Amino acid sequence: MSQTTSCPGFNYTIRAGDTFFRLAQRFGTTVAAIQAANPGVDPNNLQIGQVICIPTGPAPGPGPGRCPNGFLYTVQSGDTFFRLAQRFGTTVAAIQAANPGVDPNNLQIGQVICIPTGPAPGPGPGQCPNGFLYTIQSGDTFFRLAQRFGTTVEAIQAANPGVDPNNLQIGQVICIPVRPAPGPVPPGCPGFFYTIQPGDTLFALAARFGTTVAAIIAANPGIDPNNLIPGQRICIPVPSLPGVDGVLSWPPQT
Repeated sequence: MSQTTSCPGFNYTIRAGDTFFRLAQRFGTTVAAIQAANPGVDPNNLQIGQVICIPTGPAPGPGPGRCPNGFLYTVQSGDTFFRLAQRFGTTVAAIQAANPGVDPNNLQIGQVICIPTGPAPGPGPGQCPNGFLYTIQSGDTFFRLAQRFGTTVEAIQAANPGVDPNNLQIGQVICIPVRPAPGPVPPGCPGFFYTIQPGDTLFALAARFGTTVAAIIAANPGIDPNNLIPGQRICIPVPSLPGVDGVLSWPPQT
């Protein structure tokens, strides 16, 4: 069959055993280039006798000028954005930002993408002044994070403008805002004040500071031991603090 003017290369008739990957290797192009030259063709359902276009020009994908803060990488079997982020010391969000239009759920062997090596996008310490940075884990949603850290979905969204809550990526860094602790701080404390950190439990605090869970609960009437909130200020009672007068705070205030 003669070449058509719409094919930036030559026409090819599918034979038994052909795949886009094998054709890309055979003709010195890429899977992504063949796909771009054959819109509407299902690479998973090639038919013997089907005529497709094999492009011979430069393969589509990010060129050197489109990856100024990283390097070009050719997708291999088994690659995912998550694995590439771990391998090259970056984040899923950074790879996505460097490859707009690339579907992370449909990477193709031979596809050329940009791996960024500069600072990964996301909130920095100065962009989360009223909370803490958190790295997205498998199964995380704004709703679950709000429940876990005692805040609201709306507050997390406000602290992360531009983040799509319906497309969170493992390894993505977001800001978790800390709301003011409910209820007044006890006016007196037979020990020192402590600010709850992510992951704290009364049992762990009691073991850490040489007291008991019951003593901490007694020193903080109204506290819910099953719902400690990062940023919440509680009293840690201790038998005595030799040589110390007055009320202390922990972590130390600078």
